Amino acid sequence: PAGPSAAMRLAALLAALRPVLPLVLGLSLGCSLSLLRASWSQSGGEDQCLGAAGRPGPLAGGALPEAADGRPGLGHEDFRPRIVPYYRDPNKPYKKVLRTRYIQTELGFHERLFVAVLTSKATLNTLAVAVNKTVAHHFPRLLYFTGLRSAKVPHGMVLVAHGDERPIWLMYETMHYIHQHFGSDYDWFYIMQDDTYTQAEQVKALVTHLSINQDVYLGRAEEFIGGDEQARYCHGGFGYLISRSLLLKLHPHLDSCRNEILSVRPDEWLGRCIIDFLGIACVSQLQGQHYHTYELAKNTEPEKEEEEEFQAALAVHPVSDMTLMYRLHKHFSRIQLDRAYQEIQDLQMQIRNLTSLTPAGEAGLTWPVGINAPFLPKTRFEVISWDYFTEQHLFSCPDGSPKCELSGASKADVSEIIESALEQLNSRYQPLLRFSKRQLLNGYRRFDPTRGMEYTLDLLLEAVTQKGHRHVLAKRVSLVRPLSKVEIIPMPYVTEATRVQLVLPLTVQDLDFVANFLDMFAMNTLDTHDNALLTLLFIYHPYDAQRVSQVDVFAGVKAMVGELEKRYAEVKIPWISVKTEVPSQVKLMDIVSKKHPVDTLFFLASVWTEINMEFLNRCRMNTINNWQVFFPVHFQEFNPALVYRGEQTASSSTDFLRDGHFDRHSFAEACFYNSDYMTARTKLAADILDRDEVLESMEVFDVFLHYSGLHLFRAVEPGLVQKYALRSCNPRLSEELYHRCVLSNLEGLASRSHLAMALFEQEQANST
Repeated sequence: PAGPSAAMRLAALLAALRPVLPLVLGLSLGCSLSLLRASWSQSGGEDQCLGAAGRPGPLAGGALPEAADGRPGLGHEDFRPRIVPYYRDPNKPYKKVLRTRYIQTELGFHERLFVAVLTSKATLNTLAVAVNKTVAHHFPRLLYFTGLRSAKVPHGMVLVAHGDERPIWLMYETMHYIHQHFGSDYDWFYIMQDDTYTQAEQVKALVTHLSINQDVYLGRAEEFIGGDEQARYCHGGFGYLISRSLLLKLHPHLDSCRNEILSVRPDEWLGRCIIDFLGIACVSQLQGQHYHTYELAKNTEPEKEEEEEFQAALAVHPVSDMTLMYRLHKHFSRIQLDRAYQEIQDLQMQIRNLTSLTPAGEAGLTWPVGINAPFLPKTRFEVISWDYFTEQHLFSCPDGSPKCELSGASKADVSEIIESALEQLNSRYQPLLRFSKRQLLNGYRRFDPTRGMEYTLDLLLEAVTQKGHRHVLAKRVSLVRPLSKVEIIPMPYVTEATRVQLVLPLTVQDLDFVANFLDMFAMNTLDTHDNALLTLLFIYHPYDAQRVSQVDVFAGVKAMVGELEKRYAEVKIPWISVKTEVPSQVKLMDIVSKKHPVDTLFFLASVWTEINMEFLNRCRMNTINNWQVFFPVHFQEFNPALVYRGEQTASSSTDFLRDGHFDRHSFAEACFYNSDYMTARTKLAADILDRDEVLESMEVFDVFLHYSGLHLFRAVEPGLVQKYALRSCNPRLSEELYHRCVLSNLEGLASRSHLAMALFEQEQANST
């Protein structure tokens, strides 16, 4: 009986293992094959990594084996990144790590190109100025070097004066200065003379195609007089390019070169120095890139030069006078423009040919070819409206009026568009027809953020045939001014550590809101120890000022300030009392400005403002001394009685900035430096002389707008939220200021939908 029972148990075990049997067999077979393949690789690869004489040979792809310590072997240039583990000694006190100002500095990034222009006493105010006006703005950084002592610098130029006009000494000092101040910031250094015309864009394109890992000495190679044919130097008249690695290796030998090498020409001296100490000669071709140059003959006419060598030249030398420099710049700019237009036509042709292969077919081809398609709104609120204009008037004015005169940039824009439309029509129909404008019947324009400014023109034209027949016709044309290449505007560096001086003007009508302002100021700045101070400006009416000894209307506010100073012992909140019937913002700011240092950062606040750290930091970052002032557009909440109509006010985070609007009529809040205000105010005083009544019609915004050359940054500020309150508009102010105050109150009541619902409910209640 034991035999059958054992067989039954074995059968039951096999039946239980049968579902997993293929998995077990697959794993066993896979492990066996992997072990077998590993043994073959070890036995067959013993001789592959050894070259002649037992040295390590190259691996697949030409890479060298790594050393024993894990670093790349000798001659390996593509260094592999290594993760450095963070370790801090627990026995040493913790020290805060100072981060770099810019992230590119921390990552070791370098700027691309630095340009040095060698000039002299005779050419500083002529050829050097011409270089500065033609090509300087195309280079990211350009400096002029001269041997003059205390030279007068022309406007818009950065000049380095070494104080010695000897050519060799000037070259030595220039190379030493470049290494000391810019050697660690740039990858390429281009040195040229002021009698050289350089195609800046071509030079910038050249360095983008060269590897920075090599020692580069690139220019027009010339033989030394009586020297070795293999040793060549770069002719200074045509400019030359030096890599950062070469400059770093050359710098330790500059003193030796100055003492040991005798030469008359500075370019020969530099070339001999590089050859003798580094063994590198000048080349005119490197890594498939050619340095094309052209030597100008006397009395050359750039417009008539048709040689291919001249058209392809990166540098042209010698340039004898300023006029020739400007003519060369005009000629080469026209060549680059023609190349750009031809490239655009080629790309458009390729797009047309490829469009038929796309799923949308030719219907997906946009106009103009290569420009983004017009923006398609998803709702009626996203529709971009068209602005109507004629040659004399604009019917969509910035101030909201229905009609205003076409002037300034808008007038120049319309004139240019009409001329461009006529030029395009004549280029398409000539010589059969020639068009001339009689009148602009209708004009429409709108700004599409996805593609640019769009125009539609209805033109009344006069067409003239080849036989002289004339005919008047109306034609509609559409044009697009596309968005060009986006550029990053360099801005001065600012920090969030600057102290902010809040200035709060107060009138009798503002007394009900002062308590909330002081509470928010204490909670968001004093409790958090933010670097911010507060100055109160009490504006007394003449009647109240006469009775201040008996009844002080601001006594309650002064008591609240005293309580804050008791609660925060280190805080002092000063106040200034002013007596006036017309609280002009400019006059009030004049008083405050005189009582603070010139480097004070002011934040001109209103009593309804809720101060918070987020906005104060943006005030610091957006206000740049002698560069930019900041006028935020606060968010104004609607009247809760109209929006919620008795319902509970929504307080969730999802409803933030929903039941309100950004009040573009208000200019009460402003961030600016005292020095910038004083400068603009001085210009204003010289303009108005003793007519102080003009100040009653102005705000601080107008002072900066009309009397300063600073950037005015006007942007919506979500961190500046104001509760609803009905502002009191002073009728003694100017008509424009009073009108803006009334509009701000009206638009701050509620949205159109809320107002419509309130009217509907009122009519329903009246009907019942």
